Amino acid sequence: MVDLWSFQAKEISAANLTAGEDEQLETEKRVLANAEKLYAAAMGAFDQLYEGGASAEAALRAAGKNLDELARYDNKFNEAAQQIVSVRAIVGDVSSTLRDYAERIDASPERLGEIEDRLALLDRLKRKYGKTVQEVIALGEDVQRKLAEVEDRDEALKMLRSALAKAAESYSQAAAAVSALRKAAAAKLAKTAEAQINSLAMKVRFEISVAGDEQESAWTAHGWDAVEYRIATNPGEPLKPLHEIASGGEMSRVMLALKVAVEEASSKTRKKLPTPRTLVFDEIDIGIGGRAADAVGQKLKALGRAQQVLCVTHLPQIAAFADQHFVVEKKEDHGRTKMNIRLLDDRARTHEVARMLSGAKVTETSLQHAAQMIATSR
Repeated sequence: MVDLWSFQAKEISAANLTAGEDEQLETEKRVLANAEKLYAAAMGAFDQLYEGGASAEAALRAAGKNLDELARYDNKFNEAAQQIVSVRAIVGDVSSTLRDYAERIDASPERLGEIEDRLALLDRLKRKYGKTVQEVIALGEDVQRKLAEVEDRDEALKMLRSALAKAAESYSQAAAAVSALRKAAAAKLAKTAEAQINSLAMKVRFEISVAGDEQESAWTAHGWDAVEYRIATNPGEPLKPLHEIASGGEMSRVMLALKVAVEEASSKTRKKLPTPRTLVFDEIDIGIGGRAADAVGQKLKALGRAQQVLCVTHLPQIAAFADQHFVVEKKEDHGRTKMNIRLLDDRARTHEVARMLSGAKVTETSLQHAAQMIATSR
């Protein structure tokens, strides 16, 4: 391919092409091939317009004199006289052009031969490389560029390899630094999160594994670490990935514990960490009650100070900590099931917490207990 490009570039370059020259040469060829006819036609027109005894110029000059004579006595011929003057000027200009054109005609067989040879070369190049001379020129520029790229390939590859090596070294240094920070942070977070999880009616061992892989295939925009949360929910069991063994309720409580741990770390360092605007916990109360439920409610309350927390719960101990209560009801209407959500006022909120405490029948005792729970949570 390089040999072909070299041949094409050399052939096109040697022709010294100019865009549009084929059209100009075709016109010159027609003139030279018909030089005698063109000379005769130009000089014939010149004689008829200007030089001959019966030329248009002579007739216009005579007519002009007569119109001037008429205009002396009747001014309505003034405009006609001026028009004759203008026509004579036009005839003079055209005559000069014809004479100059005839004088420049050079019936040169040598020049005609040169033009025919040049046109033959252009036709050959256009058959090989493009429909027009401009396309041939463009192809020549393209192959020249390709050849330059090939010639500079070794140097370019050397520069690219050097740049790649520098980038890889910079990445390795940054990734190693991030990995060290990540492992230190993981150990602290795992210890804090484990304590938070165990305060939510669970007895677990929890760790955060940070495994670095320095192979380039493992490199990402976030470093070369693979981070995995591991948990053992029962004594004697090995640590396993969180998503493999935790139930839905356990997963919710672990997430709650992690969020609380991050918030506590943020407050200690006085640095506001980016957190979601809304956290949703669905039935986080599964499998817990009593003191554990109270702990869950307190942690949800703590999270709610910095962001919006939505919690679906059936436990009054948790519900009592909310700032607002919505009751979700399911009803049948004309054979279709419909959902209804209502925002509760303070009285209705106390009644709903009491219902959660005592069941379908709300007693005065349960109402007092509910009011005390809500007041204590605040």
